[in-house]
Amino acid sequence: MNPTALSTATPAATESTVPARSGRDSSIGGLLLESGKITPENAERVLRTQKELGIRFGEAAIRLGLITEEDIQQVLARQFDYAYLQRGTGNFSEKLIAAYQPFGPQVETLRAIRSQLMLRWFARGRKSLAIVSISPDDGASLFAANLAVVFSQLGEQTLLVDANLRAPKQQEMFGLQSRQGLSDLLAGRVGLDAIEKIPSFVDLSVLSAGTLPPNPQEMLSRNSFVALSEQLSTGYDVVLYDVAAAAHGADAMAVAARVGGVVLVVRNNQTALDDVAAFTDQLINNGVEVIGTVLNDL
Repeated sequence: MNPTALSTATPAATESTVPARSGRDSSIGGLLLESGKITPENAERVLRTQKELGIRFGEAAIRLGLITEEDIQQVLARQFDYAYLQRGTGNFSEKLIAAYQPFGPQVETLRAIRSQLMLRWFARGRKSLAIVSISPDDGASLFAANLAVVFSQLGEQTLLVDANLRAPKQQEMFGLQSRQGLSDLLAGRVGLDAIEKIPSFVDLSVLSAGTLPPNPQEMLSRNSFVALSEQLSTGYDVVLYDVAAAAHGADAMAVAARVGGVVLVVRNNQTALDDVAAFTDQLINNGVEVIGTVLNDL
């Protein structure tokens, strides 16, 4: 995924980096000890080297070959409450670049998009936003997942709702085990306990799609969905809805009309401009505000 900046629309880890607990030593050395990167004996070696050379603790530990630069990035992230994962850990999809590669240019673009959305939408008191696309190959689900991660890294209580009741992706993306989700909640078979916290990201929760129903559009058009969306918006700072592509039916319109705002994800050299213009007009005519478009260069 290589998203461009948002443009205005016209017409489990075993080694996760989590915030340090209050009352614990949050220094570089203390966090390295707590995470098992160095032993108390090695810490003494590092302290001696630090004193002899007049350098920082982390630099001394690297010089002694006890840790890597990536280890330092991890503990710095913990000092500043910035959660992310080391490669090879956790059971998330490797496509969650915001989780595994948070310092790369692609995630910088995601953070820029996040900032624009904060200004254009969430600063206006809005809580919910739909991520929509024309085609199922446009990458909307992947974009929604990564956007949810970067919002949670900002410290916003974030909920990602997989409202794609045709071909859901978020359960696999986040390695979730529960088979119940949004559809079961709308059918009254489960409660809000179907929402799963993501332990590696303390401010992120996911509501998976659940049992695939034979009537997804009708379920998303029910008053129960309206009531649920209003309830969710009171419990979270940011609620992102990943919905089925417009090519699959009117599901996207049903969700967008109730949420009120959308980000349209299109794919470079694939999504037809005429389709984008027609769908944008349809959204606007139904009272939906198109906050912007994101170009995925896949």
